[in-house]
Amino acid sequence: MARFLIELEHDATPKACKQAYEIILSSGSHFLTHAEWGCEDNEHYCWIMVDLDSKDEVRSIIPPLFRDDARIVELKQYKLEDFKNPAKNHNY
Repeated sequence: MARFLIELEHDATPKACKQAYEIILSSGSHFLTHAEWGCEDNEHYCWIMVDLDSKDEVRSIIPPLFRDDARIVELKQYKLEDFKNPAKNHNY
């Protein structure tokens, strides 16, 4: 299983923020309890970390209104020995 960061953007208006909150609220407890919001710092994003098998699986759980524009980033923690040959850890 891999760890992914989901980034969902919405417009910088009170109406858009409220709509985003309501969508996340109605999407189930995982989204609600794991969502981090940047709105109060004028960063109108919601970030959620999930552990799933693939980006396709992640995309399938994103609420439809956000799905097409969602940014999904696979995250990896490296060990000290991984930095001895950093090129092997990248897909260039």
